[in-house]
Amino acid sequence: MTFRLLIAEDARDVAEVVAFGARLHWPDCAVTIAPNGREALRRFVEERPDLVILDVAMPPPDGLEVCRRIRQSSQVPILMLTARDSTLDKVRALDLGADDYLTKPFDHLELLARLRALVRRAGADSAGAGPDFAAGELTIDFDTHEVCLRGEVVPLTSTEYRLLEELARHAGTVLPHRFLLERVWGPEYANDTHYVKGFIRRLRHKLGDDPARPNYIQTAWGIGYRFVPPADQTPTPTPPPGAAASGTGA
Repeated sequence: MTFRLLIAEDARDVAEVVAFGARLHWPDCAVTIAPNGREALRRFVEERPDLVILDVAMPPPDGLEVCRRIRQSSQVPILMLTARDSTLDKVRALDLGADDYLTKPFDHLELLARLRALVRRAGADSAGAGPDFAAGELTIDFDTHEVCLRGEVVPLTSTEYRLLEELARHAGTVLPHRFLLERVWGPEYANDTHYVKGFIRRLRHKLGDDPARPNYIQTAWGIGYRFVPPADQTPTPTPPPGAAASGTGA
């Protein structure tokens, strides 16, 4: 089956370099390049790509708006490219549904590594098959990656699912920021705590989980997060032996 990649980038030289690298890694990759947001949305609907790369500052609608619109109908992996290196811009992109964010100028090997990670997280190879997980009105099928709340499927991106699965597989245990980053995103993300915080916000929103009175995801301030089944509302435990504290709470 052909792997389909959509690159929305108005700088043709940048788009061609990304496309060349993608074809080297995935020889059967079908690459589509869109020079603006309007064309990107049209090609997305027509071709249903497996992976999307969006330039934030392309002609309108910009990459952030294109990301928002794609997320209304699809959970396809999305990587944002931008010349801005602002934490607020990164947080905004992640909150709108992007899976990753890379600042220009970027190292091409790093770009390919991040694309491979996105494809890996989106694939069927999870942390390992296991029995269904149930906590109150929430169920997780580790084989099919289907998450349901009150019998309704919850649409999660591949990264959102991997984060929820990691928390659920260690239910009752505080997982430090660094541990989650390394397990879900990879070792190169170990210090990027804004990824975890942004995706936790997204998960809570989709699960209807109030951080002040959590049913599922509890914050261990200054350490990380803990999956809490509804019947277990005991105080947050200390992290497992050997787990290092990382970052600040959120």
